[in-house]
Amino acid sequence: MEIQVSSCEHLMYVSEIQQEMYDSAQRRGTGIAKRSVEYLSRKISEGNAVVATENGEWVGFCYIETWSHGQFVANSGLIVSPKFRERGAATLIKNKVFQLSRNKYPTAKVFGLTTGLAVMKINSDLGYKPVIYSELTQDEEFWNGCRNCVNYEILMKKERKNCLCTAMLFVPDNNKVNGVVSIQPENQYQNEQESNLSI
Repeated sequence: MEIQVSSCEHLMYVSEIQQEMYDSAQRRGTGIAKRSVEYLSRKISEGNAVVATENGEWVGFCYIETWSHGQFVANSGLIVSPKFRERGAATLIKNKVFQLSRNKYPTAKVFGLTTGLAVMKINSDLGYKPVIYSELTQDEEFWNGCRNCVNYEILMKKERKNCLCTAMLFVPDNNKVNGVVSIQPENQYQNEQESNLSI
């Protein structure tokens, strides 16, 4: 398996990735907010995603997005092809996209929303902590991205204070939340600087 920062050569996989995101959300009955092929293509071609492949097939995908003028970075859309699940690919992809986020935006807070226990564990291992929604970006465009989620009505009824997703946040050591310096556990992947990771 090869895990790379995305480039135009990975655009060939975008339709399959988009379809699997949609299918996975439908199967679970929970939200991965729907993203268009155009949106995902832009992420891939700008190098703001990570793509895992094996023997010419896509294995998995995740992308990054900045919010609040670069103060926050979200790692979003983590998906693994059903054929390659149960092999640790999600952990490797999440580690790589986290590394990409930290390299591109070293002072930004990194966050995610998830309903998946496995993703919560991966995030926890990377140093994320569960937080209330008010600790995340308040950028309207980010929350508008939830409109395609099956749980959007719940989010709005709760006035964006919580939903079925768990909010998780990584705060770099050089940052503060509510005036308190964040103390994060050492990240075992922070020194990994390669742009390609071969398994």
